[in-house]
Amino acid sequence: MSNTGSHVLVRLFTKQSQYSVPDAPFSVPSKITVKELNSLVNGLLKEALTDTPKLVDFDFLIKGEFLHTTLLEHLVQSNISTEDVIEVEYLERHPAPQPEDSLVHDDWVSCIHGGKQYILSGCYDNTIHIWNKEGVNLKTISGHTAPVLCVSWIKHDESPVCEFVTGSHDQTLLLWQWNPKTKEVKCNYVCRGHSASVDCVAVDHTKKRMCSGSWDNMLKIWSTVADDNTAETTQDEEVNLLKKKKICGYKAELRVPLLTLAGHSEGISSLCWVDRNQICTASWDHTMKIWDLERAESLTTMQGSKVFLDLAYSPLNQLIITGSADRHIRLWDHRTNEGAIVKNSFSSHRGWVSSVCWSPNSENHFISGSYDMLLKLWDVRSPKAPLYNMTGHEEKILAVDWSIPELMLSGGADKHMKIFHHTNTKEFIAS
Repeated sequence: MSNTGSHVLVRLFTKQSQYSVPDAPFSVPSKITVKELNSLVNGLLKEALTDTPKLVDFDFLIKGEFLHTTLLEHLVQSNISTEDVIEVEYLERHPAPQPEDSLVHDDWVSCIHGGKQYILSGCYDNTIHIWNKEGVNLKTISGHTAPVLCVSWIKHDESPVCEFVTGSHDQTLLLWQWNPKTKEVKCNYVCRGHSASVDCVAVDHTKKRMCSGSWDNMLKIWSTVADDNTAETTQDEEVNLLKKKKICGYKAELRVPLLTLAGHSEGISSLCWVDRNQICTASWDHTMKIWDLERAESLTTMQGSKVFLDLAYSPLNQLIITGSADRHIRLWDHRTNEGAIVKNSFSSHRGWVSSVCWSPNSENHFISGSYDMLLKLWDVRSPKAPLYNMTGHEEKILAVDWSIPELMLSGGADKHMKIFHHTNTKEFIAS
């Protein structure tokens, strides 16, 4: 830092054209704060616009990172010279998510997945629940014989039936059909192959394949297509009986995996598809792995410091976020061949970070849930502090989901699924 004078030159700019001000440099006190910058920009807007605008709350970015301290402190921490003209981007502050509903279950809410119109939740009392976005319980389903640990929609916007998959501590995955009009539900297939609890499941973008991870350390690939990859038929009546299982009054066909991949030394806690033939897994063995399905092998191993509890991949920015037992969230670029794979860490939770989820339409925003009972909204440009803390849970959070753009969901050991409404505007998507 060559100079720590009392004033610095800043050039203010925005990508939100309705808030543009003249781009000439301004001399401002070096210890100016976000509050004072807000007053400056609002004053400039009042001068520049014929219609007096309402006061707008802005956030400020310098070289892609939010300003939280005084300008001088930020420049010192970022090793930016005060003799340069400082480029400061401003954007309308992200609105606070609003609590909307709290849906009561009979036991711990362990997993959630939102669709266009409906929400799936899995529970430690072995049941699956289907809700509409207004919080009405449309169906409670029994079928598993142990806690349900993962759920995922396969088809949730196609008439006349929806399809979804559930995984359980009972070592099985069940493939379901549900008719929203008649409320009829049917289990078509029982997926057997894991020798321990099925902790995570993810469906690929074609909706024809899914992957599962288990406490048996194995990654398995399955078909979701009807009449595909069921157990081979035989004339032996005893064997045939073993290949059928009665679920909710229906005889479900047995399905076996298309592929099994070994490599983790402890249970797989989370997984996601990162490409048509690539999957990322996170494990209790402190590692993440990228798997190539065509070569049926692990391509990359990324080492962590503690147990990985969850991961999420964003197709918008091709980056991965992870939640860990060391209380930190990390941002990873698995594609990099040079430099640090970990691009940033986010340290605010005071308990294990049990679940993370990207925004479906913003490359910058994600949410996290923790054993500290807090749901947090983050921006990747603000690693030092979350945008908002959302309270309400009275026990540890086990699952979060942001599949529905306007709804942030969290489930916990307090037997509640919380719904927070998110203002989804073009300005915030663009930012």
